[in-house]
This record gives sequence, structure tokens and C-alpha cells, in this order.
Amino acid sequence: MPAYLLILLLAAPSENLERYSRSEPHLGSTVSVTLYASSATEAEAGLLAAFAEVERLNGILSDYEPESELSRLSAASPTAEPVELSRELATVLRAAEGFSEKSEGAFDVTIGPLSTLWRRARRRREMPEAEALRTARAAVGHHHVKLCEVEGRTLATLDVPGMRLDLGGIAKGYIADEVLRLLAARGLPRAMVNAGGDMALGDAPPNEKGWLIGIAPLEADAPPGTWIAAGKCGVATSGDAFQFVELEGVRYSHILDPKTGLGVVARSSVTVIAPRGIDADALASAVSVLGPEKGMALVEQSAGVEALIVYPHGDRILTKQSRGFSKFITAAPAGF
Repeated sequence: MPAYLLILLLAAPSENLERYSRSEPHLGSTVSVTLYASSATEAEAGLLAAFAEVERLNGILSDYEPESELSRLSAASPTAEPVELSRELATVLRAAEGFSEKSEGAFDVTIGPLSTLWRRARRRREMPEAEALRTARAAVGHHHVKLCEVEGRTLATLDVPGMRLDLGGIAKGYIADEVLRLLAARGLPRAMVNAGGDMALGDAPPNEKGWLIGIAPLEADAPPGTWIAAGKCGVATSGDAFQFVELEGVRYSHILDPKTGLGVVARSSVTVIAPRGIDADALASAVSVLGPEKGMALVEQSAGVEALIVYPHGDRILTKQSRGFSKFITAAPAGF
């Protein structure tokens, strides 16, 4: 999913650590890895391992790659018999199942048939045909994915034909988590992984209380309206500032409501801080669909989760934040 985060990374000389960073195109976006290491050799090895892990996980979780494990599972629907899943795909689908239940279906990885229609609608700048929309909606519903455990293996069953799983609202957060875990295992715990705005933050930079992140307002390319300092958590922002389409006089977000089959029309920018990147990613998507009131209720009932929602109300821009969000807010750096 897109996010609108401006990140300021402050280097510090203590512990003989230097900052190293690299960005590469992956996951249909840009993935950036920043870490602190004691030598260029150590940093280069870590960065190479990090991006190799991104590519490996994309080969499992991508709905764009026809030979990915996820695409092959979708192509088998309805499955004649349960399909054994890799550890990685099983982990993501289990997490997705939980978020679908908590959000009462606002988050749903079976939304793939609708995603396909809306990608085409955005390219052609025309509404999906009513019949195509009905057909796509018939193949959507998180209850159509059934997971079970058999002797330590996770098996999946897809109940209806035409299903297409789309992990766009959760996979980047998971991948960021896994890359961060890999770096920590290599002795590089002071790291940050930004997978197209879905972030996993490790230990803070030397002499800093956290990674300094600027959260942009509702409009594209606007300067940050709020700054936060955070570490050892996930951060994600979801909104329509960059990805939307105007059809028949209505602005539709790229974020889809599984219940209506349409792009969300109520504008918002949702930033979520959660224990892991996978949590922040999925919850930011769900809150965007639910709207400020129901979305914040979901946040408040989720352990260790905080959120800031920016949304228009008439000719005003309002903000709503969870009770604990203020503890992350910090002063803007000099020059902003």
C-alpha cells in the first residue's frame, strides 16, 4: 500500500557506528534499508542479505508474479484438496485471518478479483461494468479461505472458483519485519526497513530516542504536519493522496471496501504504530476502510497499537488520535 512518510535519519558518531542506506525498486515500490554498522564491509554484507530476503519473500507472497506461491494457490481455486503452505505464506494468511475477524471484514486478502477490476478502471478511467463487479464480489470473502493445522503443517482450502488472494495490505509490513529480523540476527539491530511506506523499526540510531519520522498531511507533497520518534515497532500510513481515480465526478481511493466492491470515497490519511510492521500495515488498511469513528475504535481495542487519522470535514481538516499516540510526538527538526 502507499504511504506518505518523510523520514529524517540522524547519524551519530558514538559506538563507532556509521549510517549506511540503500534503496532499490521492489514490491511495486521502493524498498529502503538503513542500518548502523561498524564498517562498510559489515554494512554491505547486511544490505546484500536484506535485499536478497526481499526478493525471496516476494517470490512467495506476490500476486503479480504468476509463479509465486500465492499466485499458484489462487489459480487452484476452488482447491480440490487442501494445499500445504510454506511457513511464510501460512504466517501471513493466519495473521490476515485474525485482522479480518477483528475488523469485521474491512480487511480482506481475498479482495484480489476486485483489485484486478480497479487496476483496469484506473488505467482506462472508467467504472467497472456492473456484471463484472458482481462476478468479482462473488469470489470475495475471507470466510472462503480455510486454514487448518495437520502434524505441524498449515493447509489451506479455497472454497469458491475465481478467487485471487491479494496481500497488498499486509505483505510489505511482514517483509519489512522479516528483513529487520534478519539484520538483527547478523548483529545489526540498529536498522530500519521501509517497504514503500510500510516500516519496521529496530533499535534507535545511536544517541537518539527513536527513528524520526515526519507524517505528511492529507494532500500529496505537503510538508509533514506531525513528527514522531519511534523504535522497535512497525509504522504504516495508508491513504489516497497519490493513488486514486476520479470516475463520473467521484474520487475513488485505490483502497477497496470488500463489502461494497468499490474504492473508498471518504478521504483520510491513517498512520498506525504497532508492535510489528505486519500489524501496522494491516490495521492502517482496515482503518482506512472503516473510517475515523469505527477505525479508531478498532485501534483502541488492539493491544500496543496507536494511530493518527487525518480527514476532511466540510472545509476543515480534522485529526483524531488514539490515547497513547501523543507519547510518540516530537519536535520537528531544524529547518522544517
